[in-house]
Amino acid sequence: MEVALPTGAVEVSTSLEEALDPWAVMALAHGAGAGMDHPFLLGLAAACARQGVSVMRFAFPYAQAGRKMPGPASHAIATWTAVEATARQAVAGVPFVAAGKSYGGRMASMAAAGGAIAPAALVYLGYPLHPPGAPEKLRADHLPQITVAQLFVEGTNDPFIQPRAQYDQALSGCRDASTVWIDGGTHSFEVKGRRRPADQIGAELADLIVPWLRQRF
Repeated sequence: MEVALPTGAVEVSTSLEEALDPWAVMALAHGAGAGMDHPFLLGLAAACARQGVSVMRFAFPYAQAGRKMPGPASHAIATWTAVEATARQAVAGVPFVAAGKSYGGRMASMAAAGGAIAPAALVYLGYPLHPPGAPEKLRADHLPQITVAQLFVEGTNDPFIQPRAQYDQALSGCRDASTVWIDGGTHSFEVKGRRRPADQIGAELADLIVPWLRQRF
């Protein structure tokens, strides 16, 4: 997939998990520290496809280039613009959903708030409301500008959303925001005393996300 960056066009990898008879297509972005082939994303994509949602995974340009630190937000937003067009072309005639793990989800929200993409819904997997231990560095001012439904899948032990009162306040201004809580879940949705491989953790989240989407489409 070609992405038009301010510094010039680049190509990034994509992979489509096709549903047999899709009723939606979801672009699924990786987090800041993990690539598009992380087992968590693979498990989630396969499980969603089994339930009728085709899933397109993709790489942000910095990850494609082998760098560990994300590039400018404008590069991520440009990537979201490109992946929306690519996903809509690959799976035509069905609603488009933007989803992402942590950083990838936050970049989707910024793209939607700024009008760079027009998804039918957004799904955040561990939204990074602020850096751990730095609640004063809030990343939520743009969320009320989003007009479509937003689903936040959050672990109750995720340090990126503590204190909880601040999280509740941040979402209170949103037009249509729902939260699904993973009791005891960390930022990676791991739960103490319940060891599971990352692909299984991702697959289990599909059972929460897909019904929420189905209620809307």
